[in-house]
Amino acid sequence: MSTYVWQYLNEYREERTDILDAVETVFESGQLILGTSVRSFEEEFAAYHGLPYCTGVDNGTNALVLGLRALGIGPGDEVVTVSNTAAPTVVAIDAVGATPVFVDVHEENYLMDTGRLRSVIGPRTRCLLPVHLYGQSVDMTPVLELAAEHDLKVLEDCAQAHGARRHGRLVGTQGHAAAFSFYPTKVLGAYGDGGAVVTPDAEVDRRLRRLRYYGMEERYYVVDTPGHNSRLDEVQAEILRRKLRRLDAYVEGRRAVARRYEEGLGDLDGLVLPTTAEGNDHVYYVYVVRHPERDRILEALTAYDIHLNISYPWPVHTMSGFAHLGYGPGDLPVTERLAGEIFSLPMYPSLRPDAQEKVIHAVREVVGSL
Repeated sequence: MSTYVWQYLNEYREERTDILDAVETVFESGQLILGTSVRSFEEEFAAYHGLPYCTGVDNGTNALVLGLRALGIGPGDEVVTVSNTAAPTVVAIDAVGATPVFVDVHEENYLMDTGRLRSVIGPRTRCLLPVHLYGQSVDMTPVLELAAEHDLKVLEDCAQAHGARRHGRLVGTQGHAAAFSFYPTKVLGAYGDGGAVVTPDAEVDRRLRRLRYYGMEERYYVVDTPGHNSRLDEVQAEILRRKLRRLDAYVEGRRAVARRYEEGLGDLDGLVLPTTAEGNDHVYYVYVVRHPERDRILEALTAYDIHLNISYPWPVHTMSGFAHLGYGPGDLPVTERLAGEIFSLPMYPSLRPDAQEKVIHAVREVVGSL
């Protein structure tokens, strides 16, 4: 049987009754758009984070777009983030007319190197956008200190870190707002697209609700500021409600998979396993390892019917779509070096131990033969 970096069928078989009941609940409710399920999920997701407000939207990219707009970020502004991220982080900045500015990442954990932030803050900087990458938190202390010093907004990108904590505090609870994706692969994943923005600020939440609904306060009335059609679907919201109750169990399942990798691959020469930053509780959205012969390893593993991927092979600042930003080779040396060495092993809580052992055995054979 082929092995891939992610699949949902084992989980679906285990949770099928509840998932189908969620669908039936919505279809029997008489409310298919912005109904009881969306409102309830918003309340429950906000409560999980100890925050008063959550606005459900149609996907994680628009969670970032609407989050930026609700914070007043737009044309002429600069937003500081990282290039070692999924492209949607930067696409969202471009979508509001702002300019992304990049800082490099830490060699050992691939997270934003917050010690470099001060050097890129300029007169047009309006927002800091840390990405809680691969399942663990950026060090938010210097981010928040610099934001306060320079009167900047902070939007946390939490798409890859549902349930992750730093010194006991959940990601998404320290900035002016935080954007989440519920794409199916996520730690808290829907059965389709979905996203949300949480915030402690009532006015930011009010703006978000208008922006996701064309710019209208309620129904088809008056558009104050043109917005989007970015509503979280009722069916996905009800599924997410059910899955939110299992989020902590999903995290523990991912940690169990990570422990098995550590036991099976920790002594393998040349293969660098994930490092958890001090103070972090890792949730292992993806299990990213590193080896200088990455491409040879991935090619050799296909002979074992194991098909992996790379997160991410092309740093955003090197993509042709962002050439106008003026970054060149060597500008972000750690990010660029990592892009040639990192790859992801299968990671999801329903990964069976025997299937994982197949991966461990194949990786040991391939790496050992180099």
